[in-house]
Formats: sequence, structure tokens, C-alpha cells
Amino acid sequence: MKTRLAVKGMTCGHCKMSVEGVLNELTGVKSAEVDLTTGNVEVTYDQAEVTLDKMREAVEEQGYDVVAS
Repeated sequence: MKTRLAVKGMTCGHCKMSVEGVLNELTGVKSAEVDLTTGNVEVTYDQAEVTLDKMREAVEEQGYDVVAS
């Protein structure tokens, strides 16, 4: 399954690494790729193992706002 999260507040390489890192640590997330230009995160995941809410929580705990999914 793939989804795109729109995340506000990512501005640099550190932001990219932070968001990708926290998502990739979640069980069920196969890959997470941040596009700083668009503010989107492409996430490939197993919906039987992880929910969109869990991904949103993980990103927001890093200090970013998920504005859409």
C-alpha cells in the first residue's frame, strides 16, 4: 500500500532525515521518502501492521504538522 502525507515545517536535510527515520522505524513501514520541494512524504507500508494515524502521530511527535494524507 502507498500513501502520500503532506507535512508542514520540513525545510532542510535534517528535517528530511528526521521524518524518514521516524517513519522507517515503525513496524510495517517499508519505505518513506521525503520531497522537501513539495512537502510530501511517500510512504509504502503494510496496512495490516501500521495505520495512517500511527504514522501521523510519529511525524507530529518530531514537531511537524501532517496537514493531509
